[in-house]
Amino acid sequence: MSERYPLAELKDLPDDIRAAVLDVQEKAGFVPNVFLALARRPAEWRAFFAYHDALMLKEEGSLTKGDREMIVTATSAANQCLYCVVAHGALLRIYEKKPLVADQVAVNWRKADITPRQRAMLEFAMKVCERSHELDENDFPPLHAHGFSDDDIWDIAAITALFGLSNRMASFSGMQPNPEFFLMGRLPREKKPG
Repeated sequence: MSERYPLAELKDLPDDIRAAVLDVQEKAGFVPNVFLALARRPAEWRAFFAYHDALMLKEEGSLTKGDREMIVTATSAANQCLYCVVAHGALLRIYEKKPLVADQVAVNWRKADITPRQRAMLEFAMKVCERSHELDENDFPPLHAHGFSDDDIWDIAAITALFGLSNRMASFSGMQPNPEFFLMGRLPREKKPG
């Protein structure tokens, strides 16, 4: 993080945000920097993570967790957001169980080892990311042909838009990815004895 916008201290956070951050730390084994970076503005933290969770954790629709992280990784790469490419690339590797896929998607999603359905999804997400003003009715049939509903398409666009905001905040504030993200999902997890 930059000196201008240092990470918030856990001890200084409002109780609800501290509890949420500690829950993430317990699950992940570390606190992703985004949680402490955005916590400097508690009302905005709550709003951002409420919308994040509504989009990224929802059970309805045909988008998998891997699909959602793939959208974030590809569009974050287009926006040149180091934090989001590294952090969400780690989650993409884990959800897709393919150690190379996040790097492929981040560098050139058109040549990545992904399904035709995911390729159509990313084609649309990238148009939302880079040329949303050009979207028209012709952009929907290719997605419908792959089984995406209109609600799924809304999700693709909303995830792209939310992470456009996230990318810009991370880049402007100098947010750096935690070192833990770089190795996540690259090697099989060691089995715990027992």
